[in-house]
Amino acid sequence: MGHPSSCGRLVSTCSWLTIRSVLVLLLLASHCGSETRGVQAAADGDKFIDAHSAPACVLQDVACTALGLLKLKGYLSFHDTSAAARDFGLIKHLPPAAVLYPNSVEDVAALIRAVASSSTNLTVAAKGPGHSINGQAQADKGIVIEMSSMRGIKVMPHGDDDCALPFVEASGGELWVDVLEATLKEAPGLAPNSWTDYLYLSVGGTLSNAGVSGQTFRHGPQISNVLQLEVVTGKGEIVICSPSKQSELFYAVLGGLGQFGIITKARIIIEPAPEKVRWMRAMYSDFEVFKKDQEMLISAMQDPLLTFDFIEGFVVMNNEDPTNGWKSVPFSPDQITASMLPPDASSVLYLLEITLGYNLVDVGPVLEERVEKMLAPLNYIRSLMFSTDVSYFKFLNRIYDLVEVRSRALKLWDVPHPWLNLFVPASSITTFDSLIFKELFPVEFGGPILVYPVNRDKWDSRAATVVPDEEVFYLVAFLRNALPSGPGLASILEDNARILSICEQLRGKQYLPRYIEEAQWKQHFGADQWRAFVQHKQMFDPQAILAPGQNIFHRNPDWMQLSASI
Repeated sequence: MGHPSSCGRLVSTCSWLTIRSVLVLLLLASHCGSETRGVQAAADGDKFIDAHSAPACVLQDVACTALGLLKLKGYLSFHDTSAAARDFGLIKHLPPAAVLYPNSVEDVAALIRAVASSSTNLTVAAKGPGHSINGQAQADKGIVIEMSSMRGIKVMPHGDDDCALPFVEASGGELWVDVLEATLKEAPGLAPNSWTDYLYLSVGGTLSNAGVSGQTFRHGPQISNVLQLEVVTGKGEIVICSPSKQSELFYAVLGGLGQFGIITKARIIIEPAPEKVRWMRAMYSDFEVFKKDQEMLISAMQDPLLTFDFIEGFVVMNNEDPTNGWKSVPFSPDQITASMLPPDASSVLYLLEITLGYNLVDVGPVLEERVEKMLAPLNYIRSLMFSTDVSYFKFLNRIYDLVEVRSRALKLWDVPHPWLNLFVPASSITTFDSLIFKELFPVEFGGPILVYPVNRDKWDSRAATVVPDEEVFYLVAFLRNALPSGPGLASILEDNARILSICEQLRGKQYLPRYIEEAQWKQHFGADQWRAFVQHKQMFDPQAILAPGQNIFHRNPDWMQLSASI
């Protein structure tokens, strides 16, 4: 593997100063105990490390001295940091030297200031529940901030003095499932309108990427539904930002891959939420028909009464595989048999998943007539439509119920997940179908394949997320798992590389990107956006401390001078 050049240059081996810093940190741990809680402050109960109680030789390092003097409400732990090097992907494992368990935003800021003032190459990564795929939330021999220790959700159904819109304010470490439960409980009938398919992700984590799901065509990604952020920059500054206040930082952080600041709090728009959901799945055998129907649905938003709330699509293998074959389509496997499929169907089929929300008072003929009217223009196989009615919460939490619980029971949850997420222009999606869906994959795929369109005008172009330059583009997600009975991790990663190469040739972009070379990052962003991205790094994290696991910038005293090549 080559090393990035210019401002992304990586020193291939740790300097003696970095090694010495880590050793000193470990020595400090041995003197202070496995967790450096320090002594009790009499006035306010804050915990801090008593630096003066340690032997003089321990405090010779600048970084150690700064960390040793930190006054924290939480604590810094050097004991068994291996959990901070584990994520959902199970591909990378880079243990940090220490883990901070903050109890306040001031803890996060104090740590970053101490690291920034040190003469070492220490870095800092914010970590939520650990659902990254490629070690994005890891900090090799650095410090990981365990954001889950900072909790707090405040629901404001009538807004406040600064904002008349209803909103929920959540700490960056809160999970979206807890945000949903809190809003439905505290403000019945209100909830955020844009979600991810899986809710056990942190607020700060998804807002640092984009946050997409079947509502994105209508409401935009989660980053398009944020009113305000509290951010700790790479300088250790605590900044409240919004579209009208410190807006450059606000938009840089949204979708900024954690490069410019750590999101410690977010205000998210909440809107009316239905009590129930009509959940429908319809099958197609022809990709062009499937594509046409999906694009028609996301464009039909002039009349809210004729617009579905959720639109996603899947590639389904033409076999009985319970995970990725047609047996997985109905809500009960006994609802479908091979005889119901078109005899001329190819090796793959397609599934349209749509929902319509309603309240209990709406149940009756009027609701059924509305559903029938909305389905009438679609050209799915009429005998292959399946539906069920569930609560709004149950639908949004469906991946936990239908996937995680079952996978854990079969001991198949804790396996490598080399997932690949892409944005493919609508003009290229038919070619992508021919080259990838119909040609590349074996009978047993090992996980779902998502394919559904979104409207670019629902994405705020000021945010940092990179998307194709077309009015409609598709999210394509290969959610493959390296199962004991299927293709191995190396084979899947090779497939991913081939798929990504084809995607880029078709002017697509990688979502949740991971690249090795700086040239690849430049190509991903494009010249203008890359230039702005580097300038924001210089502005908000000039020491290149934050989110080293993204592999974009690398802390090096000379990196700012090397950035002249941008």
